[in-house]
Amino acid sequence: MKKQSSSHKAIKSSSALSPGQVIDAYGVGRVVASTNSKFEKHDLVAGFLGWEEYSLIQGEFKLSFLRKLETSTDLPLSHQVGVLGLSGLTAYGGFYNVGRPKKGDKVFVSAASGSVGNLVGQYAKLSGCYVVGSAGNKQKVEMLKDKLGFDDAFNYKDESDLTSTLQRYFPDGIDIYFDNVGSKMLEAAIANMNPFGRVVACGAVSEYAYETNRASPNMIDVIYRRLSIQGFITPDYMKDYAEFASITSDYIRSAKLHVLEDISIGLESIPSAFVGILRGDNIGKKMVQIVERIE
Repeated sequence: MKKQSSSHKAIKSSSALSPGQVIDAYGVGRVVASTNSKFEKHDLVAGFLGWEEYSLIQGEFKLSFLRKLETSTDLPLSHQVGVLGLSGLTAYGGFYNVGRPKKGDKVFVSAASGSVGNLVGQYAKLSGCYVVGSAGNKQKVEMLKDKLGFDDAFNYKDESDLTSTLQRYFPDGIDIYFDNVGSKMLEAAIANMNPFGRVVACGAVSEYAYETNRASPNMIDVIYRRLSIQGFITPDYMKDYAEFASITSDYIRSAKLHVLEDISIGLESIPSAFVGILRGDNIGKKMVQIVERIE
């Protein structure tokens, strides 16, 4: 919705929005009518729906993401939007495919209490890594350590020098930085990376609302430490969905992975819910429940 960028042409899901256009969102719904042989009336489905009570799903791109849900699952339907939806696949695909973790790696996750970051940290711990996360208040920091099992965490708003902060938490350097923030956090992480470290460029939330908050990492560090900085988007890993969903579901059922969900009620709450994400109000996956029940 901001000014045009060359990235808007990179993939269909990143195309720019125009005023009055329906806003897509990953969600769960029930089919009320279908002319597609893969879906029948009353099927539960997950995919790109919209900020609306009824969605018309057509076109190859949207249909490629639409999947029929098993009604016999023992997991809450909301999980299909978050931990078993795009947020979970983003965390899983980015961490394992771009981060390429090894047991004992030292991992830093920014925006670690968000829908993606909290899962990255938990996957990292399950992979035998040392994990530190950053968040925006004391409650979130304590939650990361006490509930999710992060080795440590800090409130970035309390830190005046992020480079020194990360040096304190990573005296032996960072092997993997999962970046959800960009800007000064990325600069500080680069300054503390180990040789051949990997930066997983997932998001840049600090730059979304303020275009002046652009990162300027020290390229000498990138070159001489032979760092990898790789961006990705979730559709890159749709081919891995079955593997991701199976492994993650097993983690949830065995209580090895905690699910954080923050649910608002009603279509009218969508704008405030979205703005709240940019303010950092949410813990875990922010969702909006449009109707009382669809089951």
